[in-house]
Amino acid sequence: MSATTSGSGSAPCRFAHYFIICGIDNETGLEPDALAALYQWLEADRQGKDPAAVAAGENFDQSPLKRTFKSKVLAHYPENIESNPFDQDAVNMLCMPKGLSFRTQRDSRAAQYHSFLITREDGSRTYGFVHTFYEEVTSPQICSAMQALHQMHQAEHNTSAHNCPSSSSSSSSSSSSMDSLASSLEDVESPSSSHGNRRSCGCFREGYNSLRDTLYVSKAACLITPMPFMHACKRFLSQLHRAVTSNQPPPLPLESYIYNILFEVPLPPPGRSLKFHGVYEPILCQRPGVGELPLADFPLGEAFRLLGVENLVQLFTCVLLEMQILLYSQDYQRLMVVAEGITTLLFPFQWQHVYVPILPASLLHFLDAPVPYLMGLQSKEGTDRSKLELPQEANLCFVDIDNHCIELPEDFPQFPNKTEFIQELSEVLLSFGLSPDGGNTSPAPPATTQTSTLETELKSTSLSELDDDRRNGNLGGEALDVLELLQGNPTLERLQALAKRTGVKVARLEALAAGQKAIGEEGVGGRSPAEEEELQNAKLSVQLREVFAARFATMFADYESFVIQNSPDLESWLTNREQMHNFDKASFLSDQPEPYLPFLSHFIETQMFATFIDNKIISQWEEKETLLRVFDGRIEKARLYNVRAPSLRSSIYQKCTFLKESAQSIEQRLKKIDHTAIHPHLLNMKIGQGKYQQGFFPKLQADVLASGPTSNKWSSRTCSTQRRVDRHRPQNEHFVLDNDLKEKYMQEARNLGKNLRQPKLSDLSPAVIAQTNWKFVEGLLKECKMKTKRMLVEKMGREAVELGHGEANITGLEENTLIASLCDLLERIWSHGLQVKQGKSALWSHLLHYQAREEKNELQSESPVANVQEKRKPESSTGLPALRVSVIQDMRHIQSMGEIKTDVGRARAWIRLSLEKKLLSQHLKQLLSNQTLTKKLYKRYAFLRCEEEKEQFLFHLLSLNAVDYFCFTSVFTTIMIPYRAVIIPIKKLSNTMTTSNPWLCVSGELGDSGVRQITKNVLEMTFDSAFRPHTHFSIAFKCQNLGKLTTVQLGHDNSGLLAKWLVDCVMVRNEISGHTYKFPCGRWLGKGVDDGSLERVLIGELVVQCNDDDGGRTPPLQRSPSQIRRISITSLTARGNKPTTVQIQESIGEAVNNIIKHFHKPEKERGSLTVLMCGEGGLVWALEQFFHHGFRTARLFQKNVFVWDFYERAVAFMVNADHIGDIQETPEPLSLTCESLCRYVNAINNMPRSIGKDGKFQLLVCLGTRDGLLPQWLPLLAECPVITRMYEENALLREKLTVSSLVAVLQTLNDFHITLETSLTKGFEL
Repeated sequence: MSATTSGSGSAPCRFAHYFIICGIDNETGLEPDALAALYQWLEADRQGKDPAAVAAGENFDQSPLKRTFKSKVLAHYPENIESNPFDQDAVNMLCMPKGLSFRTQRDSRAAQYHSFLITREDGSRTYGFVHTFYEEVTSPQICSAMQALHQMHQAEHNTSAHNCPSSSSSSSSSSSSMDSLASSLEDVESPSSSHGNRRSCGCFREGYNSLRDTLYVSKAACLITPMPFMHACKRFLSQLHRAVTSNQPPPLPLESYIYNILFEVPLPPPGRSLKFHGVYEPILCQRPGVGELPLADFPLGEAFRLLGVENLVQLFTCVLLEMQILLYSQDYQRLMVVAEGITTLLFPFQWQHVYVPILPASLLHFLDAPVPYLMGLQSKEGTDRSKLELPQEANLCFVDIDNHCIELPEDFPQFPNKTEFIQELSEVLLSFGLSPDGGNTSPAPPATTQTSTLETELKSTSLSELDDDRRNGNLGGEALDVLELLQGNPTLERLQALAKRTGVKVARLEALAAGQKAIGEEGVGGRSPAEEEELQNAKLSVQLREVFAARFATMFADYESFVIQNSPDLESWLTNREQMHNFDKASFLSDQPEPYLPFLSHFIETQMFATFIDNKIISQWEEKETLLRVFDGRIEKARLYNVRAPSLRSSIYQKCTFLKESAQSIEQRLKKIDHTAIHPHLLNMKIGQGKYQQGFFPKLQADVLASGPTSNKWSSRTCSTQRRVDRHRPQNEHFVLDNDLKEKYMQEARNLGKNLRQPKLSDLSPAVIAQTNWKFVEGLLKECKMKTKRMLVEKMGREAVELGHGEANITGLEENTLIASLCDLLERIWSHGLQVKQGKSALWSHLLHYQAREEKNELQSESPVANVQEKRKPESSTGLPALRVSVIQDMRHIQSMGEIKTDVGRARAWIRLSLEKKLLSQHLKQLLSNQTLTKKLYKRYAFLRCEEEKEQFLFHLLSLNAVDYFCFTSVFTTIMIPYRAVIIPIKKLSNTMTTSNPWLCVSGELGDSGVRQITKNVLEMTFDSAFRPHTHFSIAFKCQNLGKLTTVQLGHDNSGLLAKWLVDCVMVRNEISGHTYKFPCGRWLGKGVDDGSLERVLIGELVVQCNDDDGGRTPPLQRSPSQIRRISITSLTARGNKPTTVQIQESIGEAVNNIIKHFHKPEKERGSLTVLMCGEGGLVWALEQFFHHGFRTARLFQKNVFVWDFYERAVAFMVNADHIGDIQETPEPLSLTCESLCRYVNAINNMPRSIGKDGKFQLLVCLGTRDGLLPQWLPLLAECPVITRMYEENALLREKLTVSSLVAVLQTLNDFHITLETSLTKGFEL
């Protein structure tokens, strides 16, 4: 049944939609809370019992005064509204979240006020405001039932008196986290007037006795409104309750006031203020204008007072990053104030996930939701936080409002400019007399009269009522005539003054005169203290919100430049939405200041940011969403005001400039009230019904409240305006789509990627709960698919760039963000449906259970765990022993890391290690293969017990094996890691032995291992899969994480008869991550052989493991120099490997370009410069080809000749010419260049290291490039007479044009600060 046309049709324009009374139904009597019974059903189901066999009896262990009883909606008016259907179950649950509560005359029965909201499936919200009070129970049946329940409770207690438990909730230890949670939240202690002498055992003198005690029961009056006018609703409901408890009946029946607010009070138009009337006093409310921040009537200053600035900013950051937020307080209104306050500060973004500021006790299972949520939970008085076990805490921000503290998740980024931001907020709070740390300071008295508060309030009330009467035509013409006569006659005024001096009262005239004076002064601001307080709260709230809004306007001032809009119409955009990028994240991040990046890289991955960008794209086809319109207006306004636009990359903090302007807008609206609603008036009611009885809320006459008036100027005006706007709205944008289809598309667009937004409160049957859990399972699987796909696409895109295709669209910062997001997802999956909670990380807890079982089996069978569940990678010609592949082995690696202190940290480290080893899917599959353990740890509806979804989940994770990650090695940079190195000689037995003392030093991006001596003449022999023998030297050592390995220094002391050593390569493996690097050599180490080197610097490449389990592989990111390059010039020319001049020039250009690209990357993304300098295709390799071109063959000299020989002869010539005086006449710069070249060559020759001639050439090129001297040396070498003897006519070095081009190319490197590894420059001194 719906209301009449006027009642329902104008509902969107009305201030309030419903008035509701909830309480006890005297006809049905006392009923146990059905939702509590449902909770018992769920627990029985969890424990594997037959839910139908659960006894439906009472819980006599608990006092009936503390027990939960079923409340009902006793009445609601009107019956229904089409635009906002009445949801009886949800309203009843949220009006009285704890159900009915009983009190006696000894208990405090103070009225309480709280608010709530209901989020519909489309994301729209309806607000409820509740005034809860206590009424005396007059039903003898209910009093008798309560007496009987108390006697049963006493009898039950006496049978177990010898146990004397401290409380019924702690009588047994619970194996379920939900059990523990329920026991701690079972009921709230009722405040007793006996100073807390109520006992839970041993004393029943304060129990209920129907002959001695008066019984009271809670009742709630509620207003449902479309907009959050909290203060106005609170004042209206409190006046209504005051009328019920007053000694005198109200001026009009309560129906008149309720009818007035339901049907005759409109919503104030945007930018206007409205006055309407309660039972005793007028009530003001206002609505922000079109360009102002949206309406938010909850006192934001109260949220800051409760938490303090520091805590609230941290909470705000967690909400922005869409973590799980749990608010905790005894007071429902505090939960609502903090929840609404924090979501209000998100402007222009909106919370897109589960939002339940007040979570009824029967919905505790929703804390198990594996999705981001913002929920409020009522605490029990005196409850210890440590005893409150929550289903999941790995990604949880726990906010203890009453104790003014928060518990933050691990490793989340700080809000940009946090210190300056807090300072600006503190200044705003101090200006209003609030301490930034929470609580009040000593504010200056408000600018009102210093007379008695009561006197001022009474005077203001009477004057304002006179004013209202005059405006509404309720002030008689005779009274106005008298007043005009008084004011216009000076004689009468003197008589009035004389009467006052003699003590004669002229009350009526005084009142009329005062009223007329108040009318004239209204615009100046004669406000009551309550109104002044509301004004101060509103001004504080809007200024705090402006500070937050200004931060976003600064950070996202140019967001529109990075929005990708490439769809011709809405339909095609919706069709391809999930496959396309709508925001250029990499370019956006590259334009941001460095300190902003950790936060922004996480934030732009959130659902709220994605929805914001979606709304921006949709706005090209549809009217702009309200928050987006206001935000874009702010950005445009800021651009107009800023004559000099600040640099995009500037991190200088800019304060908000709108504070005074926004506060003035509010004050102006309250100074001059724009609209006054119709006065409450007598209705056409039946005489004799609803008789006033003090202390009892009367039964209202439903027929007069069922529908509104047939004509109402306010509603008709507002609705006609809306229809006019709709009629004139441009229709040509969607001429292809009809309105219904368009609306469907718009709703689809807004709901893209959103999980379950709101638990369904109206139906809590087991079937509905099962369906909700199934939605969670589907959502988790979809999220896993999207995250792994994103990681693959971004990572492969970056590798494609390194191969020369396209542009990079991911940075290391983004990669780390995506991996952290994957860790959060895995924690939420492992937390879903958890039976037993141990520790904050559900995943690590599962791993520990698995480890304990496997180690127990190992002891029982007396066989190593590896026999059962470990794999060994096959041995190969690398000479490295097989590496264990084991879940437990990787766990032991993590457990041995003393740097990680928490379970959450260990779980994330294990995920990163498994991902880096390409074993994440395999490890998790192994973990879940123990179905007995999984069934013990998880409920039937848990994600991990849904077989099909679990298999798909593991398959998505397996796809990540297609790319290489270093997410463990690059994050845990300070840990000690074991390495194993193997030196493999050339496969000739005569060359595998050496009598010298070999050593090596391994270097990486994070440091080096130091020199490690190798035991000589200890050959190890291994066999590969074809049973071919291989000999090698092996050494194991442990050192701090070296990161990605870059070089190996290998050498010996040339002692003994067999000092010469022909080395094929060196293999080095990280024993934790399994990454293996190959360092090719192919050269001799020894005096009198090859180039005479006793030490070589080898450049490494990552060996790609080709396992059967790998889903794919990527090209190696590093290449080592080819072995041919290291062979002497004699062998080179003999083999005919002569590159063309074009190839040589191209290789030099490419090498220089790679170095330039290296420096244009963010510092943390650059990788190893040594590889670009000395590796294959590097600068040294390219210049060596240049110097080899046209080099005379060795046959002319009858010995091996190296490029370094040319350098030495050129320097010797320059030194001799200097002595003779040939170069004294040369220009001074040229003389300095000669001197520098001689100094560098001589310093290299005088090094204590025997690095050979090729090694010396490599070092000279590196030093010359670092110091910017190489382009100066080349012309000098090209003009040296020695060149004619050592180079042919067609050599590139003898072509002036080629040399000058090469010099120009090399000079481009002078713009960069080049740092060389210690392994290259060790021992070099000028």
